[in-house]
Amino acid sequence: MAGCPAPRRGRPRSAAADRAILDATRTALVEVGWSKLTMGEVARRAGVAKTTLYRRWAAKSELVVDAVAVLFDELELPDGGSLRADVEGVVLSFAALLRRPETKTALMAVLAESTTDEALRRRIRAAIVDRQKRLVLDGRARAQRRGELPPDSADPAETERVVDLIFDVIAGAVVHRSLVSDCPVDGAWAATFTTLLLDGLGSASAPRAGEPPGP
Repeated sequence: MAGCPAPRRGRPRSAAADRAILDATRTALVEVGWSKLTMGEVARRAGVAKTTLYRRWAAKSELVVDAVAVLFDELELPDGGSLRADVEGVVLSFAALLRRPETKTALMAVLAESTTDEALRRRIRAAIVDRQKRLVLDGRARAQRRGELPPDSADPAETERVVDLIFDVIAGAVVHRSLVSDCPVDGAWAATFTTLLLDGLGSASAPRAGEPPGP
C-alpha cells in the first residue's frame, strides 16, 4: 500500500564476523577443551557480543560443527592423472586434515556429543558428511571421463547408494586409523588401502614388487 514504510530487516550477517567466530571456536576448543568451552568465551575471543553467537547458533555443539565443517570444505580432489593416484591423494589430504589439532579436537568432541543427540547427528551429516560427498562425485566423474569407471546407473537411487558406500569406506577407514587407532596414514598405507579398494582383498594381500612371497 502506498505510504506504508518498508518492513525493517535484521542486520545482515557479516562474513568477517563469522570467520572470526569460527576461528575463535577452534582455537578455544584446543586450548580449554570441550567441557570448558562456552559461548561467552568464544564471543570474547572473537570480539563480538554473545547475542551475536546466539542469533546464529543455538548451542555450542552447533557452533563447533560449523567451525570444523569449514575446514573440511578446504579439501580438494587432487588430479593425479589416474583414479589410483586421485584416491591416494585424497586419502593423504584427508589424513593431514585430521592431524591438525583443531580438526581432531572438534570432530571427536561433536561425535561424542552426537551419540545422545539426534539433532546434532543430523547437523553433522548435513554440514560435513553430505558436503564432502562432492569429492566422490567429482572423482567418479573424472575417472569416467578417463574411461577408468563405467557410466553411472540410469537409476539415480542406485548411483546415490554407490556414492554413499564409497564415501563411507574411504572416510571410515581414514577416521578410524587416524583418530581411533591413532596410527599414521602415510604413503605406503594409502597405496595399500587404494589397492584394496580398487582391486580387492587378493591384490592387497599380494607381495609388492621386489618382495619375496610369503611362506
